[in-house]
Amino acid sequence: MDTVKDKLFDGCDLDAIFVGGSWQKPSSAERIEVVNPATEEVFFTVPAAQVADVERVVAAARLAFDKGPWPRMSPAERAPYLLAIAERVRARQDELAAVWSRQMGVTQAGASLFLEMVPDQIADYGRMANTFQFEEAFRDTGAGAITLLTHEPVGVVAAVIPWNAPMTQIAFKAAPALLAGCCVILKASPEAPGEAYIMASICKEVGLPDGVFNVITADRDVSEMLVRHPGVDKVSFTGSSAVGKRIASICGERVARYTLELGGKSAAIICDDFDIDQAADIIAGAAPLLTGQVCASLTRLLVNERQHDRFVEALGTRFKDIHVGDPADPAVAMGPLASRAQRERVETYIAQGIEGGAALACGGGRPSHLPRGYFVQPTIFGHVSPSAAIAREEIFGPVVSVIPFRSEEQAIEIANDSPYGLNASVFTNDVEKAYRTARQLRSGTVGQNGFKLDFKVAFGGFKESGVGRECGTEGLRAYLEPKTIILTDVPGHHRT
Repeated sequence: MDTVKDKLFDGCDLDAIFVGGSWQKPSSAERIEVVNPATEEVFFTVPAAQVADVERVVAAARLAFDKGPWPRMSPAERAPYLLAIAERVRARQDELAAVWSRQMGVTQAGASLFLEMVPDQIADYGRMANTFQFEEAFRDTGAGAITLLTHEPVGVVAAVIPWNAPMTQIAFKAAPALLAGCCVILKASPEAPGEAYIMASICKEVGLPDGVFNVITADRDVSEMLVRHPGVDKVSFTGSSAVGKRIASICGERVARYTLELGGKSAAIICDDFDIDQAADIIAGAAPLLTGQVCASLTRLLVNERQHDRFVEALGTRFKDIHVGDPADPAVAMGPLASRAQRERVETYIAQGIEGGAALACGGGRPSHLPRGYFVQPTIFGHVSPSAAIAREEIFGPVVSVIPFRSEEQAIEIANDSPYGLNASVFTNDVEKAYRTARQLRSGTVGQNGFKLDFKVAFGGFKESGVGRECGTEGLRAYLEPKTIILTDVPGHHRT
C-alpha cells in the first residue's frame, strides 16, 4: 500500500478476510477492484470471498454464539464495548470520510458531515443497555406465580450492506445486533468494502471476543450462499427491492428471520399555501446528497398544475447552480455516481423520460467540463405522468420528476400509487394539515417541509420498501427473540 492507503487503512489487512477475531488468508487469490468514480482508477483491492470463506466465517460466528462469552454477558456488560467502538469511530472520521469519498464519489465535506451521526448512533445503543427492558414480569395472569417475557439474541446475523452509505449501515445493523448479544457476519459490497475493514480493525482494537464480528466481501452468488446457510439465524439486508425479494424467498424456505430496507420512490406534496421558491430551495439543497443515490430521496415532486411551470423554472435555476466536480474540492456540491454501471442506468432512465414525452427542464447529460469520471448533471423532468417509468421506478441518481395535480386529494392518491413507501414529505405551513396528510400517506416516514429522517427513532418502509425497522428501540427489537417463561414461584431477582 502507498502512504495514503497506509494511513486510511491503519490496522487493516487488505489482503485478508476478518474471521474469528483475526486477519486470515482467503481461500483463493481472486480479488475485487475498488474504483474511484471521479478518476476511474483503481483505489485498492480486497479478496473476493468464496464459498469456503463463507463456511469459515459462519463457523467462527456460530462458535462464538454457541460457546463464547458474548451472548452470555448481560447487556450492561456488552455496552462498554459499544461505547469504545463509538469513540474509535469518532477518532477515525477523517479516514472514513476520505475512504467513502474515494469509493463512491460523495463529496469530502458531505461525507464528514454525514458521518458525524455514526458514533452517536453506536453510542446510543450502548446507553440503551440501561433503558431497554430486556426482561419483563407479569403476575396474576393465571398461568403461574409469575410469567417472564425475556428478549434474547436472535443468533448469528448476516448483515449485508450496500455501497452508497456503508458506515451508516454498519451502525444501523451491527450496533443493535451486538447489544442484543448476536454475533455478526458483515458482508461488504464489492464497490465499497473499505469501511467494513476499518470497522473490523476497530473491533479487534477494543477487544471484542473472537468471532463476534467478522467481515467478508463477495459478489452476489457467494453472498447468496451466506443467506442460504443454515448456520445463519437472521439476515439484515439493505439494497434493491429485487434483491430483497430474493433474500426474503430464501429465508422463507428455512424460516430464517430477516429485516429488509429496500428501495424508494419518495413523494413530496407541495401544498398551495407553501412558497414555491422556498420549496425549490429546500429540494435543491437536498438533491446533491450522495449524488441522488439515496433510497429515501424525494424524487417525485407533486405540485398544483397552476404552479407547475413556475416551480419547474425555480427548481431548474437552482439545479443549474449545483457545482458538480471533484468530490475532494470543498467548493463542489455534488460528485460522480458510484460506478460506470450506475451512470449507465441513470442515463438509460433519462433517455426513457425524453422518449416518453416528459419535458426535460434541466440537465440530462454529462457536465461538459468533466470528460472523465462517472458524472451526470442534476436533472429535472416536468409534466411527468404518474404512470411513466421515471415516476415509478427507482433511478438512484440526481433525477427528479415534477408531477402536476389538480387537488390535494389527488396528490395523496398519486403519492400512494407506488410500489414503494419509504419516505415522503408534505410542504405546508399548516401543521394540522401536515399531520392529516401524513396519516394518509403509505410511507414509513413522512416529514414536514423537507427531506427529513429520524435515525434516533425508526427507519424503514411500507410495501416494497422493506420489512421491519432499523434505528432506535425498533432497530434493537429486530435482533431479539421474545421468550415466555412461566414459573411456579417468583425468582429472587424479581422479589420485592
